[in-house]
Amino acid sequence: MEATTPKPRRKNQLIRFLLYLRDRFDLHDGKEDELATIEYIRKNVEFKGANLWILIFAIFVASVGLNVNSTAVIIGAMLISPLMGPIMGIGMAAGINDFELLKRSLRNLGVAVFIAILTSTIYFNFTPLQDAQSELLARTEPTIWDVLIALFGGLAGIVAGSRKEKSNAIPGVAIATALMPPLCTAGYGLATFNFYYFFGAFYLFFINSVFISLSTYLIVRFMKYPKKEFLDHKKEKRVQTYITIFTILTIVPSVYLAYGIVLRSIWEEQAKRYVQIEMVFPKTQVLNSELDYSQEPRRIEVNLIGEEIDEGTLKITKEKALEYNLENTEIVIHQSGNGATDMNLLRSDILKDLYERNEQIIQDKDKRISLLENEVANYGQIRILGKEIAQEAKINHPNLSKFALNRSLVTDLASEKSDTLLLAYAEFKKKPNRSETDKLVQWLKLRTKSDTVALILY
Repeated sequence: MEATTPKPRRKNQLIRFLLYLRDRFDLHDGKEDELATIEYIRKNVEFKGANLWILIFAIFVASVGLNVNSTAVIIGAMLISPLMGPIMGIGMAAGINDFELLKRSLRNLGVAVFIAILTSTIYFNFTPLQDAQSELLARTEPTIWDVLIALFGGLAGIVAGSRKEKSNAIPGVAIATALMPPLCTAGYGLATFNFYYFFGAFYLFFINSVFISLSTYLIVRFMKYPKKEFLDHKKEKRVQTYITIFTILTIVPSVYLAYGIVLRSIWEEQAKRYVQIEMVFPKTQVLNSELDYSQEPRRIEVNLIGEEIDEGTLKITKEKALEYNLENTEIVIHQSGNGATDMNLLRSDILKDLYERNEQIIQDKDKRISLLENEVANYGQIRILGKEIAQEAKINHPNLSKFALNRSLVTDLASEKSDTLLLAYAEFKKKPNRSETDKLVQWLKLRTKSDTVALILY
């Protein structure tokens, strides 16, 4: 006979396993006192005094980071930013039915958003760098990944905020959800009158804020934080009604918008796969492709280069779009024609590719050219100035027979640093005394406005 495990034993093992999992994932373990957590979030809601100044400085830092395309600077600005406070306050207020906290959070978030956009608009109005860099462009349109980051980042933030020992999770959430760069991008949109950037960036900030608040609300309700009690039950019911209406009005549109983002992300992914897989021909290649989800019907525009594809093959290729769930999508294919190359199209694409690949190299070369131009200009000035100074020096030192002035590059062998030094060569008919050479050196410093002059005597 085969030995069998009794059913009660299996049941006990399952119960023990479930108890082990519950113990492992228990959010109440190490939890801070609920009232203390509510007070902690309530304090971070207010935007005035130091908090407001910190926000302004952080916005300037983030704007500079976006302007010069520096990821490190942008991350630093997000660490400084106090924007998470009122956003988590909204979720907390909705979770505990605190209408006063909800109003304070919304009011302070409104102030913070206004100040942030105003500050960044002022910066981008005065900065000499007006080009939209890749870090800025990345904040002009939300994706499904932004929604997921905001949701899970918000969950991590409120769980960390409810612990006795505060961790670095909340600054991490501020970095991951990127609340500040979209507001700076919105300011850039206003400063340059590019309202596509403005609304796209503000839309991203709105989505992030709503889903962080939603995640806070969910955790507060799940952990059964004490709701605010009212002596007047009618007022309590009215407050609950207001908060419920506010929650519905905020969450339903944002969920609908997030659903639209999901649909667009799926369509774009399928469209890219369709072009990569189906647009493969023996002697013809895809030069470039453009995807447009914004119009009806959706549009995929492809430019081909090489031998011309016959209409029958193109028709079959277009019909295959349905296999990729690309219904209601118009496929537009442009060909170079008769095996000839559309030189304008090719030239434009090559130049674009070269620029994108070598943008940093171009910037470095521009800096080098500028540095060399300055050096050449300095040498030219010294050469012209050298003749004038030689004549003046002859008047002050009649014993002087030859004189030369130039700049030289000197390397400090200990520190391995290089610097330019003004070098003067003087030849006298009769060997000068110490006071005369000191007088010449001091006069050269004053005349050339140099801190240091090296004098070589012959």
